[in-house]
Amino acid sequence: MSDTPVYDALRDALRHEQPVVLATVTAGSNLGAKLLARPDGTVLGTLGDADLDRVVARDALGELQAGLTSTRHYGEHGEAREDTVSVFIESFAPPPRMVIFGAVDFTAALAKVAKVLGYRVVVCDARAVFATRQRFPMADEVVNEWPDRYLDKIGDELGPRDVVCVLTHDTKFDVPAIVGALATDVGYLGAMGSRRTHAKRVERLREAGVDDPGLARIHAPIGLDIGGRTPEETAISICAEIIAERTGRHATSLTESAGPIH
Repeated sequence: MSDTPVYDALRDALRHEQPVVLATVTAGSNLGAKLLARPDGTVLGTLGDADLDRVVARDALGELQAGLTSTRHYGEHGEAREDTVSVFIESFAPPPRMVIFGAVDFTAALAKVAKVLGYRVVVCDARAVFATRQRFPMADEVVNEWPDRYLDKIGDELGPRDVVCVLTHDTKFDVPAIVGALATDVGYLGAMGSRRTHAKRVERLREAGVDDPGLARIHAPIGLDIGGRTPEETAISICAEIIAERTGRHATSLTESAGPIH
């Protein structure tokens, strides 16, 4: 089978910034065979065996969701723990998204740091007078909408690579934002505020039906304790916590740890 349809589909997906994953046989039978998969389950191409196609497509979509690229090994028919066939799985995922609720002083600093880390940044606030392009030119998108309504629109698109930061300090904004974010698969959810503010927020969240596992997903007060005070320092502490959450690392000073540092 010609690879032209696969390459055409890959090209079109990249042009439209749509997530797609490409699997290529790099060792074993059907060397060079390709399979392309999309999040909706659409598969194009073949690696030469229907069972292998099914298993690789499943694994490839898992890698795509995490934004990873890797080489995996299988038996001729997709058997696990065999290395007859090696498959290079290449994810083409759009940039992870950071949704910041609240057009406050800390928002601009957080948006700037997030852009450095490669996030597509959305600033959302129902108050149109505060959420403007003039105040947040670094954001990819500025949305004038209530948090729960906005999450109703885009919640299905959020996954483990994405981030929601609630900086509003106001229960009429942050409770709907948190409840809406908990209904998604977002990988990191943080909320700004003092411990006293968060304790009051927890009361409102429980009233809204949030259970203990849901509360455990919320990073609040948001960020790592690095002694930051300015908006920029706070933004760095938030992004540091996001990185630690993504990598599964307990944040400690490198001077106090052993082993690989990066």
